[in-house]
Amino acid sequence: MFICRIISVAAALCVCIASVPSLAVRALSAEDISAPSAVLMEAETGRVLYEKAPHEIRACASVTKVMTLILVMEAIDSGRLKWEDKVITSAHAASMGGSDIWLEQGETMTVDEMVKAVTVASANDAAVALAETVCGTEEEFVRKMNEKAQSLGMKDTVFKNCNGLDEDGHVTSAYDVALMSRELIKHKDIFRYSGIWMDELRGGKTQLVNTNKLLKSYKGITGLKTGTTSKAGSCISATAERDGLSLIAVVLGSNTGKERFSDASKLLDHGFANYETYLPEVPDEAQGEMTVTGGMTGSVRISACVDKPVLIEKGAGEKAEAETILPGSIEAPVSKGDVIGKLVYKSGGKQIAEYPIAAAEDAEQINYSGVLGVFLKGLAG
Repeated sequence: MFICRIISVAAALCVCIASVPSLAVRALSAEDISAPSAVLMEAETGRVLYEKAPHEIRACASVTKVMTLILVMEAIDSGRLKWEDKVITSAHAASMGGSDIWLEQGETMTVDEMVKAVTVASANDAAVALAETVCGTEEEFVRKMNEKAQSLGMKDTVFKNCNGLDEDGHVTSAYDVALMSRELIKHKDIFRYSGIWMDELRGGKTQLVNTNKLLKSYKGITGLKTGTTSKAGSCISATAERDGLSLIAVVLGSNTGKERFSDASKLLDHGFANYETYLPEVPDEAQGEMTVTGGMTGSVRISACVDKPVLIEKGAGEKAEAETILPGSIEAPVSKGDVIGKLVYKSGGKQIAEYPIAAAEDAEQINYSGVLGVFLKGLAG
């Protein structure tokens, strides 16, 4: 299929369903979720499917490490860090309390091993060791964490450390956690670690057991990070995927780990029960030819940019009807990629998806030299 070069007005015509009126879904009430704050987000679009006090300012404990891992993954992607690089443990990293892998000052492990320790065992010492390797000091790393948070639109968040230990002013929200979780899972390598249930380090001397118990009980679970402190309560950002639908369930402030996992499961169940991804078929009239006036050619090929699935209420795709909206003709000049119309899909009278229709080739405006060239070419023939 022709890949469209979307320009200027395309932003208004690209796949757009977040603001589309929704069909009825089975409701999940605030009372169904015991935690004081929660969000369910679809990962591809960032669309929020459920929220309960989404912007309430709260601590999130080791879920903080989602941002730590984002910066580590970015350092790897940029080539500043390699999986096989050695990470040397500083005295500061070795001094961390809480969950850790008991790193000693001067001890070395690879980036791969440190990331495994952070993701699987929520190791505070390994998180600091990685932070110092990336930025020199934890303080500079935390500055980068806050900078990244701002770039992602995390308006409720201030980081004071890289591992989530309780500290005054170290705060976020369920919505912000969903935003950074969505960013982390764009780095697909994280799933090599977040899906591990049990593993080991130091040649088998250190056993790792994942703090995310949903790995053993929830179908489609892919990660992501848990956290528990006295100030934050029990927290989780849980990611799962089924049939191409990727969801992020964030729960903050649960009273117990059991309630945290129960709430996350309810949120994910709600998403998978009520939503699905949909890639519609393109009707012939949205990928044929369009008449051109005032051009060196009488027509141009057109193509609808139906290149990504959209999120819809389950079952809406079966009743979907396509409407092609195009002018009778377009005036030259036309450039390949120019948006000239749109393809709208409706189900039950409500719009569920919208895609741009663009020119698949150029059409020059009629001009004297061009006409003369065509005329002479005709004579020569």
